[in-house]
Amino acid sequence: MGGFFGVASKKDCVLELFYGVDYHSHLGTRRGGMATFGKQGFERAIHNIENSPFRTKFDKDVGEMQGNLGIGCISDFEPQPLLIRSHLGSFAITTVGKINNTEELLDMTYSQGHTHFQEMSTGQVNATELVASLICKQASIAEGIRYAQDVIDGSMTMLVMTEKGLYAARDKKGRTPLVIGCKEDAYCVSFESFAYINLGYRDYKELKPAEIAFITPEGVETVGEPSEEMKICSFLWVYYGYPTSSYEGINVEEMRYKCGSMLAKRDGNQVEPDVIAGVPDSGVAHAIGYSNEAGIPYARPFIKYTPTWPRSFMPTTQNQRNLIARMKLIPVQALIEHKKLLLIDDSIVRGTQLRETTEFLYRSGAKEVHVRPACPPLLYGCKYLNFSRSKSEMDLITRRVILEKEGGECSPEVLEEYAKPGSCRYEQMIEEIRKQQNFTTLRYHRLDDLVESIGLPACKLCTYCFNGKE
Repeated sequence: MGGFFGVASKKDCVLELFYGVDYHSHLGTRRGGMATFGKQGFERAIHNIENSPFRTKFDKDVGEMQGNLGIGCISDFEPQPLLIRSHLGSFAITTVGKINNTEELLDMTYSQGHTHFQEMSTGQVNATELVASLICKQASIAEGIRYAQDVIDGSMTMLVMTEKGLYAARDKKGRTPLVIGCKEDAYCVSFESFAYINLGYRDYKELKPAEIAFITPEGVETVGEPSEEMKICSFLWVYYGYPTSSYEGINVEEMRYKCGSMLAKRDGNQVEPDVIAGVPDSGVAHAIGYSNEAGIPYARPFIKYTPTWPRSFMPTTQNQRNLIARMKLIPVQALIEHKKLLLIDDSIVRGTQLRETTEFLYRSGAKEVHVRPACPPLLYGCKYLNFSRSKSEMDLITRRVILEKEGGECSPEVLEEYAKPGSCRYEQMIEEIRKQQNFTTLRYHRLDDLVESIGLPACKLCTYCFNGKE
């Protein structure tokens, strides 16, 4: 995934940029970057943040960089922001999204005279550099951004900083958010709406899908008209979004309470746990919602050790991620022994981490472990956002179970059956996952309940990872 932040101010903005970017650290764990423009021209710093937080790596840069314009990012993939010199002038660019037709776009740019791209250590082309090359094919930055939005298969939200101001562009179907804040003498633009609150900004405008805004210290101008069609990612509320953020006016924490409440309503009196617990951190609010609705006490039978352990997906290998996931959760024996627990996690992806969590609960004396994922079964890898480093849909526990049951790859029609609650195939898949994971019971959140929990019309939400529908 990733996130970014930008500032256009009449004063030096480096410190605000630094803290605004840092507030996006929950969205990525590999690289961070900042670029500014001021009296010294363009400046840039990029650091690896895999083993050290953003603030630590960029503390020195804050004292050395200067400028009244700035953009910065947290990225799980390519190094950015990039500095570009072109017929449109010099600019810095950072992006969030995913390009599915990279090879097609590379062939097109080569055929039109572009001779080379820098190759990353992965053997791939930097996606942000490719976006910059597409922008430079047009007569202006705004026209170039619109062109890039049109030819990219996938999703691309971007910030472009010129010597005069910032161009902020939400992706074509609004799969990711982009908001503008304002205060006296400054405007900012942010992926996360909460990132500017403590910096003294107030909400100014949430960009609509495909909208392009030009931001200066003096004001905001729409230079690219928005689209009416929106497909914002539903998984932002379930997992990735920070609790204090709001997307399309809907707060993440409040949505998670509603989600947990609806899980409890579906359960009714079918299970009678002693306590409700959430897997830290993103499962906690869902669990509170369940507890409030069911009238069953909420407890923390294990605690996440936050002082030193980073997020569980940070390492590049799955074995390392599994180890960190196991090490960072410490059981509270007194709250587990002889207890029937109902556990809520945001989702089940591979199943490895939740199975290990369940096993240590049993080893610590739990009588029962009931599991309620806060979203429907994940059946498809995301085509639009880099949510995971998984290279195959067969990494998903659902697809491995389906493969085993069907004896090979199956048609979209069969997969649709597995996505439909109440169908024979759906129930068989859930039961097999339950047995493999050693849960007492397993019930996923239904897609219709998830949509209701969010509160937007289903046609405005992207639910591809659940049902394969774009």
